[in-house]
Amino acid sequence: MRLGITAKLFLAILLTCVLASFAMLGAMRYSFHHGFLGYLNEQEAQRVESVLPKLAAAYRQHGNWDFLRDRPRVWFSLVRPEGMPLHEPSTPPNGKPYTLPDSELTGVIMRFSLLDAQKQLVIGNPRTGHNAILKPIDVNGQTVGWVALTPLEQVISGVAQRFHRQQSNSGWIIVVIAIVLAAIVAWLLARIFLAPLKRITASTHSLAAGDYAARVPVSSGDELGQLAEDFNRLALTLEKNETLRRNFMADISHELRTPLAVLKGELEAVEDGIRPMSLASIRSLQAEVGTLGKLIDDLHQLSLSDVGALAYRKIRVDVLAILLQTAALFEERFAEKQIRIDLRFDTTQAAYCHADPLRLQQMFGNLLENAYRYTDTGGVLEIGCTHDDASVQLDFQDSTPGVPADKLPHLFERFYRADHSRSRATGGSGLGLAISRNIAEAHQGSMRAQASPLGGLWIAVTLPLAAKEAA
Repeated sequence: MRLGITAKLFLAILLTCVLASFAMLGAMRYSFHHGFLGYLNEQEAQRVESVLPKLAAAYRQHGNWDFLRDRPRVWFSLVRPEGMPLHEPSTPPNGKPYTLPDSELTGVIMRFSLLDAQKQLVIGNPRTGHNAILKPIDVNGQTVGWVALTPLEQVISGVAQRFHRQQSNSGWIIVVIAIVLAAIVAWLLARIFLAPLKRITASTHSLAAGDYAARVPVSSGDELGQLAEDFNRLALTLEKNETLRRNFMADISHELRTPLAVLKGELEAVEDGIRPMSLASIRSLQAEVGTLGKLIDDLHQLSLSDVGALAYRKIRVDVLAILLQTAALFEERFAEKQIRIDLRFDTTQAAYCHADPLRLQQMFGNLLENAYRYTDTGGVLEIGCTHDDASVQLDFQDSTPGVPADKLPHLFERFYRADHSRSRATGGSGLGLAISRNIAEAHQGSMRAQASPLGGLWIAVTLPLAAKEAA
C-alpha cells in the first residue's frame, strides 16, 4: 500500500515525538541512576577513604581486630566524621549545631563493614554483597583488612522502591500523554499544511486533462501560497496559448481556403467552358497563386523568426539609408492611392546600427505595406526619426482609419486584424507586423503600437546604435 504525503508527514512528526519522548524518559532514568545515585556513591567512596587511616592506626596500636569485635561503640567512634559527637549534646560547644556531611544523610555509616585480611566480617553491616565497594587497609605494606561499603541501591527500603516505581510509572504516563498529544498535533499540522498542496494537485490533474480554466485559491502568503500563485499564472498562460493556438489554426485554414477556393472556382469555370482560357484568366489564377505563395512564405518566415532561426548577417549599416531606399520602392503604389509619404527628418543625416540590411528592408517593407493597405485614399504617412547616443527611434504615423485602443496590444499577434476598416477585404496575411517585431527584437530593439495624432496607427521602432568607429 502506497502512503500519501499526508500519512508520511503525520508518521514523520509522530515518530519524531515518540523518539523524543523515549529519549527524555531514558535520560531521566539514566540521570537518576547514574547521576544522582552516582554522585552519592562517589561521596561515600571518598568517605571510605577518610576512614582508612583511622583503622590502620588502630590496627597498629592493637595488633589485630579483636578490639572491635562485638564493640559497636568503638567501631562507631572510628568511622564517624571528624567533629561528630557520639551523642548530640543539648548545647553545642561553639554555639552552632553540628551539620552532617551529604554522605552521612544517606546512612553511609550504617553500610560500613570491616573485613579481615581473609575478607571475613569483623563488625558492621552484615549484608555485604558481592557488589560491595572494597578498600584495602594497609599496615607496613601489608593488607590487614578491608573496609566494605554496601551500595545505596542494595539497601533501598521498600518505600523507596515503591517511590522509584511510582516515578517510573509517572514517566511512562507522561510518555503516553506526549505521544497522544503529538499524534493529534501531527494530524492537525498534516491537514493544515497539506490542504493547499492537495488543492494544487487536484488543479494540476485538471490542467493536465485539458481544463485550462482550473485555478487554485490563494489562502496564504508563504511558499505554498506563492506556489498557488505561480500555478495560476501558468494556467492563465496555457489558457491564452491554447486560445491563440485555436485561433491560429482557424486563421490558417481560412487564409488557405480563400485562395484555394478561388483557384478551384476559376479552374472549374475554365474546365466547364463557362470561362475561356484567356490571358485575363491566367493572370487571375496567377494572382491567387501569388497570394497563396505569399501566405506560405510569411508563415515560413514567422516560424523561423519565432525560433530564432532566421539568418542574420549583421554589419555596420545606415538605417536611414535603408529606410529611404525601401520607401522609394513604394512611392508609385502610394501615389496611385493618393497617399502622401511625408519624411519628417533630415534625409542627409545617418544613423548607424549593427544590423542585417536585408532584414531591415523586410521590416520596413512590412510596415509600409501595412500603412498602404490600411490608410484611406487621400491620406498621409509621416515617417519621423529621433535618436540619442544609444538608440534611434523611427516613427510611422498614418491617417485614418484608426485602431480602437483595446485592440492595439493585439496588433502584433499573428493573423490579427482590427475589425471593420482594417478587415481582410484589404488583403494581406496578417503576419507582417508579427514578423517585423521579431526582426526588431532580433536586433535587440523593440516595436510598439499606439494611436496616431493623424487619426490612424503609430508604429514606433527602436534600434540600438552601433559604437562609433575609431578615427
